[in-house]
Amino acid sequence: MKTKILNVLSVLFGLLLINGGLNKFFNYMPVPDNLPEPLIKDSMAMMEISWLMPLVGTAEVTGGLLILFPKTRALGALIVFPVMVGVLLTHISVAPDGLFIALIIWAILIWIIFENRHKYLPLIK
Repeated sequence: MKTKILNVLSVLFGLLLINGGLNKFFNYMPVPDNLPEPLIKDSMAMMEISWLMPLVGTAEVTGGLLILFPKTRALGALIVFPVMVGVLLTHISVAPDGLFIALIIWAILIWIIFENRHKYLPLIK
């Protein structure tokens, strides 16, 4: 049962990442009007670096696709980990309104990493 729940959450997490990554390339989701001013400033600063958003979008799409499948889930978690650190820090420091959702997404990521810990052990030996 635990495996089935993790699989469902992983698929949802992977699809969320794919959607977020594709939006960085195609801008199909509307930006809310009520964003905090510091978040708008941070987003504009990130867009000034022309290669940053495509890099983050590529990491999200690649990691999301890998997380969809159990055999590649551990690698996908490693790829999206730095992106998720940025998401968490943004919600802690700039946009605390979304912190609860960010923490739920982080819980899923930590669960994926924990369940695949045996695959990471050769990396640290």
